[in-house]
Amino acid sequence: MNATAVHARLRQLRAEIARHDELYYRAATPEITDRDYDRLKEELAALEAQFPAQTGAASLTPAVGDDRLAGFTTYRHRLPMQSLDNTYSEEELRAFHARLVKQLGREELAYVVEPKIDGLAVSLTFERGQLVRATTRGNGEEGDDVTANVRTIHSLPHHLATADGAPVPDIIEIRGEIYLTTAEFQRINQAREEAGAALYANPRNLAAGTVKLLDSKEVAQRKLEIVLYGLGFCEPAVADSQSDFHTLVKRWRLPTVERLWPAQGIDAVCAAVRELDHLRHSFHYGTDGAVVKLDEFALQREAGRTAKAPRWAIAYKFEPERAETRINAITVQVGRTGVLTPVAELEPVTLSGSTVARATLHNRDEIERKDIRVGDYVLVEKAGEIIPAVIEVNKARRRPECVPYRFPEHCPVCGTGVIQIEGEVALRCPNANCPTQVRRRLTHFVSKSALDIDGLGTAMVDELVGRGWVKELPDIFELRRADLLSLGKNVEKSADNLLAAIEAGKQCELWRLIHGLGIPHVGVAAAKDLAAHFRDLQALADAKLEDFVAEKTTIISGIGEVMARAITGFFNEPRNRALVLDLLHAGVRPVAPDARAASSATFAGKTFVLTGTLPSLTREEAAALIEAAGGKVAGSVSKRTSFVLAGEAAGSKLEKARALSVAVIDEAEFMRMLAAGSA
Repeated sequence: MNATAVHARLRQLRAEIARHDELYYRAATPEITDRDYDRLKEELAALEAQFPAQTGAASLTPAVGDDRLAGFTTYRHRLPMQSLDNTYSEEELRAFHARLVKQLGREELAYVVEPKIDGLAVSLTFERGQLVRATTRGNGEEGDDVTANVRTIHSLPHHLATADGAPVPDIIEIRGEIYLTTAEFQRINQAREEAGAALYANPRNLAAGTVKLLDSKEVAQRKLEIVLYGLGFCEPAVADSQSDFHTLVKRWRLPTVERLWPAQGIDAVCAAVRELDHLRHSFHYGTDGAVVKLDEFALQREAGRTAKAPRWAIAYKFEPERAETRINAITVQVGRTGVLTPVAELEPVTLSGSTVARATLHNRDEIERKDIRVGDYVLVEKAGEIIPAVIEVNKARRRPECVPYRFPEHCPVCGTGVIQIEGEVALRCPNANCPTQVRRRLTHFVSKSALDIDGLGTAMVDELVGRGWVKELPDIFELRRADLLSLGKNVEKSADNLLAAIEAGKQCELWRLIHGLGIPHVGVAAAKDLAAHFRDLQALADAKLEDFVAEKTTIISGIGEVMARAITGFFNEPRNRALVLDLLHAGVRPVAPDARAASSATFAGKTFVLTGTLPSLTREEAAALIEAAGGKVAGSVSKRTSFVLAGEAAGSKLEKARALSVAVIDEAEFMRMLAAGSA
């Protein structure tokens, strides 16, 4: 390359890296994978090393990314908060070890191998055992103060436990990662899909974006989690090694990694990394690699650090599993709120141990941005190892007959012209009587998590809607026996059973009806909170925003401003208010929770977390027994958890319970507690 070409490529690389830094660190919406980003940085570093005269002060290779945003105050770390150098092969990992052996003059070095959680790095400052500040990495020297948002994380104690005599320093910075569980990520994306909003690409981006929201009440609606694993500034010193520090973190009852591997020598390190790669798919959060650290703090100090990263630690990044396959067709699904979602129908391919034949394309804009066409060969990976996604098109294999995809202008089911609501990415069918929308609303309404009407499975719902007998939810309560008997031979018993289940559904618990209405953002837990507070469907429908949030204070636990606006917006629509009246006219009389009975029940005020497979109860059955006895069921373990009900093959929740000293019981003990309470 001549000087002009080198200068042009350097300028191009620097601009491209700066743009991706902005997307990753500030906007939390990266367009490329970590590996592709690292390749850009590697190319830049190689060019700068080869042509130092062209580099000058403009080099970006040693810089730490900057996540600071306007609207937040900044706080200077007492000890710089650096990032890690990445490696993608065992050969590079062994080279890292060889450099340390040469520098430190030791053949055998002790390491600790930890899971690398794919989230947002934070630093927590405790003074005399009390949490006083939470800060993002920022530019490594100073970061954004996100204390109010971090305090919404239920699993994080606000003080260091000292019951067992664990030493507590005067000041300590503890580093960690904020993340979202797989289940919470899927819940949020489902709610966004129903609301017509763009889906989040992966849990890391969503967690990072959530931490940087200015409204901590909105943050609380997304159940963030945190894991702590690193030591920053500490005075006085309380540990001599990384493994000792991990022991202290557990004694302080802080959430930490569910497993780590002490490793003596590089062969043991490589074996630990391989074992972690095998186990990581069973974790409830995204793990995109392993972090290898020298164990002894004295050796860490001797190894030192560069401007960007410590020399005593390295991140081994697992290559995301990808596969190339062909798009045979693009189909468009219609959701129960009318949102049109395009799906790539793929030539089946094996990915992360399962066969993938479909991948979401999210929306029209995503198809246009990636220029995805029917017949294209595409790379597919599981985004965040959860959702199959089309990463890019292999345009070298594009055939002439692959023409740009035209998104339908009319609903593929009912033919109604599609619309786009201002501020939304999604296109939707505005016809509330669209058969697919009716089917999906009805399927949700009668599901086990809503009215739980046995006998109204998918086939029956399709039949009822297809014959025009059910056009809206209240119509199921008007079904006639004569109509059901006309569906075929030998249906008399099943028809009678269905009518009996429908009649029983009129007396459902109030929370079931609220959840069944399909209010955006309102899941089972929120429906139960709303039922307990309003105790009447009409009262909920008549509620104003100030009944949920007054002077920026949440009135109902768990119901923040975002959800409150979704609820009031739902009932402000004339069609939905008419739906409530029609349900009441159809004889639906939901049963409000008995506050007096709950307050005196066996598990009143107790919170349970379920994990593993119980001997005789399903999780749904156990949860029903807990709630009938006045208790609550949560999805994750925290210091507020009363009991963890554990069965066979219990996973990380059991380990977290033990770390937090939460009582763990089996099914036999659970049944004894129930029996004792009812005696």
